[in-house]
Amino acid sequence: MAVEKSVFGKYPDGRDIVLYTITNSKGMRAAVSNLGAALVKLLVPDSKGQTADVVLGYDKGEDYLQNNCFFGVVIGPNANRIGNATFQVDGVTYHIDVNDGVNNLHSHMDKGYHKLLWDVEINDNSVTFSLKDTDGNLGFPGNKKVSVTYSLDEENALKLHYHGISDKRTVLNLTNHTYFNLDGHDSGSMENHELWLAASQYTPAGPGSIPTGEVTTVSDTPMDFTSSKKIGQDIKADTEQLHIGNGYDHNWVIDGWDGTLRHFATVKAPISGRVMKAYTTLPGVQFYAGNSISKHTGKEGVTYEPRVGLCLETQYFPDSANKSQFPSCIFGEGREYDSVTVYRFE
Repeated sequence: MAVEKSVFGKYPDGRDIVLYTITNSKGMRAAVSNLGAALVKLLVPDSKGQTADVVLGYDKGEDYLQNNCFFGVVIGPNANRIGNATFQVDGVTYHIDVNDGVNNLHSHMDKGYHKLLWDVEINDNSVTFSLKDTDGNLGFPGNKKVSVTYSLDEENALKLHYHGISDKRTVLNLTNHTYFNLDGHDSGSMENHELWLAASQYTPAGPGSIPTGEVTTVSDTPMDFTSSKKIGQDIKADTEQLHIGNGYDHNWVIDGWDGTLRHFATVKAPISGRVMKAYTTLPGVQFYAGNSISKHTGKEGVTYEPRVGLCLETQYFPDSANKSQFPSCIFGEGREYDSVTVYRFE
């Protein structure tokens, strides 16, 4: 096991954007960057030993300074949406960037954690990215310290361990926004991938994809992945929820959540036969089918367009800051943020 370091580009202030590549003895490689703590490449062998890069992204670090689709990056301090771009903590109202209709999406498009250069610590089979965030920055209270550690083991499991502390009670809800295509990032639509979710409920969305506050069964709806099915099977069903997201872009409630590491998803690719099993300690996952990927050039000159990759963004539920019935994403003053998500390949 080893970590290799290479220059990946230049940040606007002249600092190096760096790529760190972790390799195991099975031929799996994960390349992560200090820009946005991004997962840039994930090379995974199939049953025949053929290796392919199974995540969408770009060839140059500078391209991640645009990255309107959020390929591979860590989102923070809050992932997903906050209704009306406001929330309250202990009776104080906080106003954050209005960037998604009247709402907030992913904290800030240009100044969120996904656009920052993180500090780096390298170990034998892992890379830890960390940053400090000041009280009031982007409208969020608290002086915060956050980190994410990527580690790769000999069982072809990529582990993401997040940690965060704050000196004030604040919203902390971190996620990774990687788009997966298990046949390879250059293989076109992933609608034939099969997905299973350990989620018998989801949180329906209203206007602006803000959750209504309900937690509803998936039974007898296109949202039901409790039995494995092709992602494209029901994605064009004529339902209000699929119209709202232009396909799947919703939060599923992970069955039996208790803060322990739980197997919540299995993805199977039809051509390569690759299987990805996903685990998390978090209560929810945003399954996003890449409905709004803009047509543009990605890695190796490949044209990306809608639904060529899927996201499984582990999280506290969207708009949890304004929904007291949802698991709380308020941390600080003795409550530290700590979560683990694992993607294991077979």
